[in-house]
Amino acid sequence: MQGLETKNLKRKKTPFYFYDIDLLRKTLSAAQAEAAKYGFIVHYALKANANERILSEVHSYGFGADCVSGNEVLTAVASGFNPSSVVLAGVGKSDDEIRIALEKDIFCFNCESLQELQVINEIALSMGKTARVALRINPNVDAHTHHYITTGINISKFGIAEGDLAEVMAEIKKLPAVTFVGLHFHVGSQITDLNVFSKLCKAINHIQATYFSGNGFTPQFINVGGGLGVDYEDPFSNPIPPFAQYFDIFHRSLEVRPGQAVHFELGRSLVANSGALISKVLYTKKSSDRNFLILDAGMTELIRPALYQAHHQIQNVSRTMSASDQKYDVVGPICESSDCFGTDIPLPLSQRGDLVAIHSAGAYGEVMSSQYNLRTKVKSYYSDTMGEKIPSTPLVTEQ
Repeated sequence: MQGLETKNLKRKKTPFYFYDIDLLRKTLSAAQAEAAKYGFIVHYALKANANERILSEVHSYGFGADCVSGNEVLTAVASGFNPSSVVLAGVGKSDDEIRIALEKDIFCFNCESLQELQVINEIALSMGKTARVALRINPNVDAHTHHYITTGINISKFGIAEGDLAEVMAEIKKLPAVTFVGLHFHVGSQITDLNVFSKLCKAINHIQATYFSGNGFTPQFINVGGGLGVDYEDPFSNPIPPFAQYFDIFHRSLEVRPGQAVHFELGRSLVANSGALISKVLYTKKSSDRNFLILDAGMTELIRPALYQAHHQIQNVSRTMSASDQKYDVVGPICESSDCFGTDIPLPLSQRGDLVAIHSAGAYGEVMSSQYNLRTKVKSYYSDTMGEKIPSTPLVTEQ
């Protein structure tokens, strides 16, 4: 995020989420333009951020919706996404969620097991519907990211193993209310080594040639999932992910058959750097050899550092860096030792009441927030309605 006049923000009750709408639009525009070069179809992963305003912006750029729950399907449709562009994924779809998707006549289900296909068929038959399905296949490609968000290796709960494909394909032929339409893959999230996607293409090429040639199963599309990472280390220099290189890899490496579409499911890369969590310093505290900066935001507003040991740039936007800088452990008020945003963070000498921005919180921030400790859900504000932006360098403001 870039630029911020803190005058108006200081009037808002902290903590809150702040979205740079201009950067969001630039990011969406960049992704749209690069995907369009090759006719690629992009679905936005609602799990990254389901804020109503954010969904409105994403929808305006013509993206589809990637959902992992029935409520996400309902939210996507209510936000204007055409059901014909909505997919429902997830390893544990409930009967109610399957019914919701069938009632909305979504584009397809990304199916992850033989039993799931059988259940979808049974429910579709009872409703007089036909379900379009894509098989989510586990390609055993290591995304080399945090183990909680690596989803494409053999020990993962996600997807159908290659060794089970023959049995699954034989069963599909027996299911009258299920129509096979495509293949789905997703190997993980926050992938910054683009070579991972080249390996994914190689695995997809192998699977399609081995199992989907001349046997009556013709995938209308290949859904390669998402996973493109963002630069959490330096979001100011690299606010927009490398969409050109990302899509070019699939253009060059994926063996696409005539008439076969290629779909993507991007979430984090579209929204992460456009959001920040704005907090206020409650207390400064010295304990033995540690300096603590205690904020009014905690893991209830941004759980990624506690859950994934994730790094976010932290900035005191009320002060400039100087010779009197200190290193702080930046922590929240939640009664958990894991409620820590970062340790040994160099910041200006800080005081009670200073505003602090935790950057790149536009993905998996607001959407994963909770009311643990009976905390109050916090509000969201937007740059185009407040006339403000978050800075790339700290500003001096009145104290």
